[in-house]
This record gives sequence, C-alpha cells and structure tokens, in this order.
Amino acid sequence: MTKTMINGFCLAILAVLLTGCGLTSNDDLRAWMEAERNQSHPAVQPIQEPKKFVAEPYVVENLPDPFNSEKLTVALKKASAQMESNAALVAPELNRRKEPLESYPLDTMVMVGSVNKAGKPIALINVEKNLYQVSVGNYLGQNYGKIIKISETQIRLREIVQDSTGEWIERVATLELQEKVK
Repeated sequence: MTKTMINGFCLAILAVLLTGCGLTSNDDLRAWMEAERNQSHPAVQPIQEPKKFVAEPYVVENLPDPFNSEKLTVALKKASAQMESNAALVAPELNRRKEPLESYPLDTMVMVGSVNKAGKPIALINVEKNLYQVSVGNYLGQNYGKIIKISETQIRLREIVQDSTGEWIERVATLELQEKVK
C-alpha cells in the first residue's frame, strides 16, 4: 500500500463519518414533545389566604402593676430563701476536712472488689495503681460524693452538684465492680 492509497482510504472513512453528522430533521421529536406538553396539566392547589390578625386590647383593670416595688421585694425574698436552702445543702461539705480520694475524679476510680470486715462492708478502690479501702460514710470524687451503700458489685454515692441554673442539688452516682483493671 502506498501513501496515497492510505490517504485516500482515510478520506473515504472520514467522508462516511461526516455524512452521519449531517443535518437531520427533528420534526417528529418536536411534535412528540408538544403533544406531551399539551397533555400534562400540573395539579397545583392554591395557597390559602392568610388569617386576619385581630389585635387584642390591653386592659389594665385587674392586672398587677409590673413596676410595683412590693412585687420586686417578694421576688427577691423568694430568691433569697432559695439561695439559703441551697447554701444549707453545700455548707456542711465546705466546713469539713477533705478526704484523700476527693481529689480524684470519679471516672478515674475503679472498684476492684469488696470484703466484710467485722460485719461492715468494705469496698476496694483502685486509683492510679494504688489500692484504697472505703466504707459507708467515706467521700469519693470531686462532687462531694458520700458513700451511702456498698454491695458486692457496686458503690452508691450521694453527690451534690450544681444544675444548669446554678442551684445545688443532690444526685445518686454509682461505681460498678470492674472485672479487669486496665
């Protein structure tokens, strides 16, 4: 094959390919699209008209005066009494001597066992690779956690914490027996 024959063959293939890309009539496609457009009718529900706003008149006849100084005094007395009851809850905890296990967070402590010593339940606590014996009445954790019950599988504590409003409340926490110490 010569170079001219190859060039002629390539031109013939190119001519055949270009005839496939020629202008064609899309009239049938356009007619089908128009027919589909005419047949479809979207169902759109109309939006309801907004309700009319009716203004309520402000009547002061039987309402207390919002700027009355007595009302403020009553509210302050109520807040003061509540603060005193909250302070009474945490005051004994602030006045006592701290125990060694109160300097560790409760989640760093692991209960590894329990024993009965002279009929009293004693729990064994592992903190930073040191073993401690605790009994009912001892304190654990940083939330004034006082041990209220020791069983074979857990320690129950009464903690005093602040809630989201800043008030002191009591809650119960537990420390479960762990099979394997990490």
